[in-house]
Formats: sequence, C-alpha cells, structure tokens
Amino acid sequence: MKAQLRARIDGAIAVLRNAGTLPADAATPDFVVERPKDRAHGDFSTNAAMLLARAAKTNPRALAQALVEALPTDDDVAKVEIAGPGFINFHLSPAAYQREVALALREGAAYGRNASGNGVVVGVEYVSANPTGPLHVGHGRAAAIGDCIARVLAANGWQARREFYYNDAGVQIENLARSTQARLRGLKPGDAGWPEAAYNGDYIQDVADAYLRGDPVEIEGHVVTGAKDIEDFDAIRKFAVAYLRREQNGDLAAFGVSFDVYYLESSLYTDGMVEETVKTLTASGHTYEEGGALWLKTTDFGDDKDRVMRKSDGTYTYFLPDVAYHLSKWQRGYARAITELGADHHGSLARVKAGLQALDVGIPQDYPEYVLHQMVTVMRGGEEVKLSKRAGSYLTLRDLIDEAGRDATRWFLIARKPDSQLVFDIDLARQQSNDNPVFYVQYAHARVCSLLRQAGEKGYAYDQANGVANLARLDDEGSLALMVELSRYPEVVEAAGAALEPHLVAQYLRELAYAFHTWYAGTPVLVEAAALRDARLALAVAVKQGLANGLDLLGVSAPEKM
Repeated sequence: MKAQLRARIDGAIAVLRNAGTLPADAATPDFVVERPKDRAHGDFSTNAAMLLARAAKTNPRALAQALVEALPTDDDVAKVEIAGPGFINFHLSPAAYQREVALALREGAAYGRNASGNGVVVGVEYVSANPTGPLHVGHGRAAAIGDCIARVLAANGWQARREFYYNDAGVQIENLARSTQARLRGLKPGDAGWPEAAYNGDYIQDVADAYLRGDPVEIEGHVVTGAKDIEDFDAIRKFAVAYLRREQNGDLAAFGVSFDVYYLESSLYTDGMVEETVKTLTASGHTYEEGGALWLKTTDFGDDKDRVMRKSDGTYTYFLPDVAYHLSKWQRGYARAITELGADHHGSLARVKAGLQALDVGIPQDYPEYVLHQMVTVMRGGEEVKLSKRAGSYLTLRDLIDEAGRDATRWFLIARKPDSQLVFDIDLARQQSNDNPVFYVQYAHARVCSLLRQAGEKGYAYDQANGVANLARLDDEGSLALMVELSRYPEVVEAAGAALEPHLVAQYLRELAYAFHTWYAGTPVLVEAAALRDARLALAVAVKQGLANGLDLLGVSAPEKM
C-alpha cells in the first residue's frame, strides 16, 4: 500500500510539473510515506508538499492542496486531508485492506517479498568461530542474526550467499594442538606440565580419544584420520581442527543454520592472496617501512594511527589477512559484503575499511558493512548460567538448544536489536503460555489450523474463492484492525532488509498475533451463514500465511498443532 501511494504522489508531482506549478527541472525530493502513530491522523501521511514548497516558492499548505487536487481518484482512498504545516494524510477505505487480504491469499509464501535487490549478490558472513571448541551462546546469537539477515535480504530480492570464515591458522590453533597433545600424554588441567594457554574443557579429551582410536573425520568432502602418533604435532593439529569443525557444523545444523561457503584463513597464504594484497598495497603508494616493519598509512583513510602489516620478524599481523579476505569477497563478485561480529571486534573495523580503500581497486567506502551484537546473559531460576559441563568455561549453544528447544532459542536470540544487551530466560523460553513470545505467535498460527479442522468437523467446507468474494462483509472494527495489521507485513520485510534488522520481523509477529487473538476472542468465525463464515475464515487464513512467512524469515517453525 505504501508503494502504491508513493507512486500516486509521484504521478501528482509530474502533473504539477507539466502544469508549471513546479519548475520543470525541480528534482523529486526523498519524501516519506509513513503510518502515523495515531490512526485518527489517517492510515498514511506524507511530507512531500513541505519538501517541494521551496522549489515551487510557495506556501507548503498551498502546494499540499495542489498535490491533493492532482492525485488520481482511487477507490482505495476514502479521504485525503491536509494537516499542520503541510502534511497530507490519507484515510484508506476498508476495500483497500480487504484487497490486501486477497493479495496475501493469492501470493501465499511469496506474500511480503519484493525484488528491490534485483538479484545482486551480497555476501553475509557470520559466526566465523575459531575451530577450537564448541560454539558458545554468543556464537548462537551471531548465527541467528546472520542467518536471519540472509533470509530477510533474500526476501527483498538480493542473492544472499552465507559465508563462514575459519581462522584455522595462528596462535589459537597451536594452543588447540598443544592442548590435545597434553591430553594424549595423560595430562589434565592443573597437572604439572599442562600448557599455560591450553583449552581446559572436557571436549579436548574427546578429541584426543578419537585421535588415538584412529577415527576418521569427514569434513567438506575430505577425510582426516587420527594418526595415533602422540609425537606427530602436525597430524594432531589437522585432526583437532577437522574434529572441532565437524562438531561446530553439527551444532549449527541443530540450530537450523547452514552456509554456502566455508573460507579457510590458511588458504589466504597457500593461494597467495596475502602476498597479492601486500603487493597491491605497496604499488598503491600507501605503505612505508620503519623499524624493519611494513606499515600501511591507514591515517590517509580516517584511521587514528597507521597500522603494521608485516612485523620485523617477517610475520603478518591479523590486520593484513583480514584485508586480504575482504578483498577476496570483492573479487568473488560480492557487490555488498555484510559481516556480523561481536561488539568486541569494534576496534578493527575502521582499519579493515582503510586497508580496502588503500588498495585503490574501486571498492566502495562502506565495504564491508558491519552488524555488531552485544553479549547474551542466560538466566535460569533467577540466576545467571555461565558454565557448561562439556566446555568448562562457558555455556554452549548446544546446551541452550537442548534446554529451550531450537525455535525458542532462535527467537530469543533474534528478538532484540543486535547492539542491545540480551537476557535469555530459559524458564520463560520453556513456558507454554502467552508470556512466552514464540509460543504466543506459534499458537496464533496453530489456532487458525484448528479453526479449519473444526470447520471440517462441523461439516463446513471452507470455500476460499467464496471468502474472497465476500470480504466486503468484513467491515467491523475488529476485522478492520486485523486487516490493517496484516497489511503492514510487506513494509516490515522491506524495513528489516534495508536496516539489516530482522528483529523487526519478530516484533511485528507479536503484534500480528495479538491482533489475531483479540479478533478471535471477539468474533465468532464458524457461523451458519456461509458467505460470512468463508470471509472470516479467509481473513484467518491470510493471517496464518503472514505468520508462517514471518516465522520462516526467523527460521522458526509454524506448527499446525500445539
């Protein structure tokens, strides 16, 4: 509806240009069409007249009047008013919302989707955990946010490619291998000789036991087999990384998260990407040597200080492979690159963008786009839950899924804006009550399914075509309020994609479920009159479709029974 009104306003502006009311070369301003907070002020409002008034050198209210007179007559618009300094308020007819119900029924699973992304490729990177242990709850929030961002972008017409970046090189991996080797030698945390920076969780013993048994580990098309040799440090490292990558993939599969691309940090070195990046940066004239180290002049691109790329001992800092990795995204055809990270990575963002700009290869200044999430606090029985028996020092994602279930875990981890702190209440997530938001929304979907079953049990054959033909009967306030809420869904999908904020979908679904439960409580649906009954069932089924579509964008199921 918002898009249709915008098109009509654009048409009215063109009429005023042709009539000379507006200069022929006056650019169309970036006006908004939005829903007022109070429906007494209309269903939609626009500031177009106030923005155009300066170009027209006229009073905004007078220009608003001219725009209103230039608008085409439309059955969907019952009344147009001018308010305040020049706002134009549109009051829509019930027929407009009834047609939206018919649209939802006609489009089905496609309802709410649009093609604004035009099939352009966007890479969405998320989780990207070091393969050194089970995924923790913070990784779970990253997985939920990143996966839902990809889903929402796809719903807006983008070609979203999900990517996991494995840091399979560096100090952490050496510590993993040393930890596994220590377990192979019979050592445990606290024993003399236990490595100082070792990983202490019991899962390291699982890795060691599998290595000694000679277990095969299949990971992405190849098999790594435990060599059983306690002294073969390289074999231990390769096996431990493969084992824990497989474990992490299993955790993500249990969470309903998958990836199109797994990119290994080690490949940046073996494929020469790091060296290529150094050469390109040096050729661009933005590097210099000092103290035996190679520096990048990131201050030329807004950073607070220059950064070392290659240390005096010849090894590279983490900064350089990060730049090389994002360069590879650009070279692989990602017109946009979105990276979801924990807020603790904030300090590295500016330097990566500076490094990409220093390459002088045409990468946009806002490349990549970052979405940062804050910490998760997990509560049970009013107390914070911090530890996992298996991981030792942190609560794992698998622990949370086992306790709360996949749907509730996904919902709770996505339901708030990423940059806000999140409290995950396990007791609430397990409740089957209206206080539990995911239960409340899923129950609305199941309730419609129950209505359809009840109709069949009563001998009523639901005729959707008859229902659509009789939607004009739904002119009561309760039905109109529910139709108005349903009509917001396409706008929410668009807004969530534009802002990279899938939590907007979760918020909306709660509001749609509330509108449905309220309507259901006050509106008898399975009445004797077939025309009215089918019309009300058609509205309920349209709401069911909106709920199912929105839940799908969150990766949450839409059950038919609860």
